[in-house]
Amino acid sequence: MTTLSSTAPLGCAPHNHQHCIDDALRTARQRCIQRGARLTPLRARVLELVWQSHSPLGAYQILERLCREDGRRSAPPTVYRALEFLQEHGLVHRLASLNAFIGCPFPDRSHEGYFMICNQCSVAIEIHTGDLQQQINRIAASNGFTVEQAMVEVSGCCPRCRDAGATA
Repeated sequence: MTTLSSTAPLGCAPHNHQHCIDDALRTARQRCIQRGARLTPLRARVLELVWQSHSPLGAYQILERLCREDGRRSAPPTVYRALEFLQEHGLVHRLASLNAFIGCPFPDRSHEGYFMICNQCSVAIEIHTGDLQQQINRIAASNGFTVEQAMVEVSGCCPRCRDAGATA
């Protein structure tokens, strides 16, 4: 069965992302304690910035916000190290096609990254489906290939942008 976990609540009314941010930070703190890892103030702030909207952010966008909003004089390697840490602990996903990062709403659940990305508004919808993983594993096995990690990014048009285009 396929379920959509919209990292941008399509079809929902606009909302205050503070709830999303608070949940992500709470989860990150718990996960780091369990793993004996350190969630530094900078790592927490980068995670907070990633969750401020449900659209993927590039490292330089994050850096710019750190400088503008926090007055930090961070360098790109600092942001990349924070993102690498967050990715290593399953708290964010890197979307290669956009060279951007998005918060993972299910870091406690082992899963591969399957995303639908809107070409117009850049919203990214994380898909959770065993069916796709089974197909990938079956095809890989039939070719003698062992899957270590799968990341699938599908680009298209989200319902909100499609509907806006139909009425324009």
